Amino acid sequence: MINGKTVLIAHLGYPTEAFKAPMIYNPWFEKRGIDAVVVPMGVKAEDYPATLAALAKMTNLHGALVTMPHKVTTLALADEATPTARIAGACNALLKRADGRWLGEQFDGVGFVRGVERNGRRIAGSRVLVAGCGGVGSAIAASLAAAGASAINLFDSRAASAETLRGRLLQHYPKLEVGTGSRDPAGHDIVVNATPLGMNEGDPLPFDVERIDANAFVGEVVMKSELTPLLRAAQARGLDVQVGADMLFEMIPAYLEFFGFGTATADELRAAAQLRY
Repeated sequence: MINGKTVLIAHLGYPTEAFKAPMIYNPWFEKRGIDAVVVPMGVKAEDYPATLAALAKMTNLHGALVTMPHKVTTLALADEATPTARIAGACNALLKRADGRWLGEQFDGVGFVRGVERNGRRIAGSRVLVAGCGGVGSAIAASLAAAGASAINLFDSRAASAETLRGRLLQHYPKLEVGTGSRDPAGHDIVVNATPLGMNEGDPLPFDVERIDANAFVGEVVMKSELTPLLRAAQARGLDVQVGADMLFEMIPAYLEFFGFGTATADELRAAAQLRY
């Protein structure tokens, strides 16, 4: 039961229809007796700066989960940001300080990497293709580099986004092989869709599934459905896949610690979750 003492966590993004986090956090809070609730809030890009400034004035708002299309913008709007967020060039979490200042953090990449490793895949020494160099793609690339990937190829429909991310990666990982400009999945051990493709009916696939190596692993960030068109096509070829929600379950323990709500294992969260697609 939401009451006057309930701590609010905003879930900021647009559109909200594909949001899955409330169906994981809120059952967990209820199970643990934590008087907090995650509330989806649809905010268009042009309204986001003013909305964030207004939310900072709410006395019962503790923080925010941030998703598309606001992750990159949030880094510029946060009053403080962790080194992880600055390397990724994006924030997906905000903690509101007592004085209303925002601390930005980034957990997307950590969640994705933990998911890959939980699925039994080795990242160290691997060659990875990341399609999409926005907030989530940048975070995933940064965490893959930290986990020891030997080569990361970046593709974005905006070539400048891929080149900028390449520069940030090389600044922190000068020995990493980083390529840009091609979304050909051939020759990669791990192939990642970090674009919004798959959110809408009729979207093209982010890359040519037929060219993915037979032993490659395919990771997805889109959560509109459990098995997106990309993952269905990959499974039809017998490839191992990671659904978008896997990344979410793996990053939530870090989120809970960030917000001061204790922690949980991914398995505990799965057991409590009430996901619907």
